[in-house]
Amino acid sequence: MIRQEDANTPRVGIVTGAGSGIGRAAAIELLRDGWSIALLGRRREPLLEIAQTREFAGRALALSCDVSDADAVATSFDAVVAHFGRLDLLFNNAGVGNPPGPFATWTPQQWRGVVGVNLDGMFFCLQRAFRIMSAQTPRGGRIINNGSLSAWAPRPNSIAYTATKHAVTGLTRSASLDGRPHDIAVGQIDVGNAHSALASAMAHGVPQANGTIAAEPLIDVAIVGRSVAYLASLPLEANVLFHTVMATKMPFVGRG
Repeated sequence: MIRQEDANTPRVGIVTGAGSGIGRAAAIELLRDGWSIALLGRRREPLLEIAQTREFAGRALALSCDVSDADAVATSFDAVVAHFGRLDLLFNNAGVGNPPGPFATWTPQQWRGVVGVNLDGMFFCLQRAFRIMSAQTPRGGRIINNGSLSAWAPRPNSIAYTATKHAVTGLTRSASLDGRPHDIAVGQIDVGNAHSALASAMAHGVPQANGTIAAEPLIDVAIVGRSVAYLASLPLEANVLFHTVMATKMPFVGRG
């Protein structure tokens, strides 16, 4: 039977890539909503800025983790369970952008660097969360993968980022099916033009499909954080398979 939430049940989550951008915004919104959150990222300093906030005392844990390293993921996730007792939520968020320049000039290492974080890292975190959530009591949990509008329509010269985000959509669809017997709900959030370091250049002008350069509108990254908190608040018998949040006037519908 799917577990029903009650006020006395601790809610424990992991946010990867929590040191900046969407991950940071989501972690803060979840903490404000009463969750206990493990903040994972390559650099521990920005994670500690959140964890040491008085408002979140005792409910935030900062862990340095490279998600492209399967052993590091296993160690970090096991540390979360040892600290908080269980795992109810994974916001599978960590990701990197495209290498610079046209893809014809990339080295194999540049390609693998994107795949290692955006695809391998997503899988390693998903896999470890499945193992924990399916074995704990009460059983189950929720996983939210960070896709992108690029999972549906590419931008010019975005082949590495776009390919990995299409692959994330495949992970989401497959894992949502495989999670059913274990009471694990898997969905995806696709974000368009949130104001983060990854997207800040859009305000100054980015290449369009017709060959022009144009500035694009951005939304406050806190809006995305609130969307993640909403998805996390749902009971496990309900799942949002795909959730899109984007700047209203950005070129996506009708792109090209």
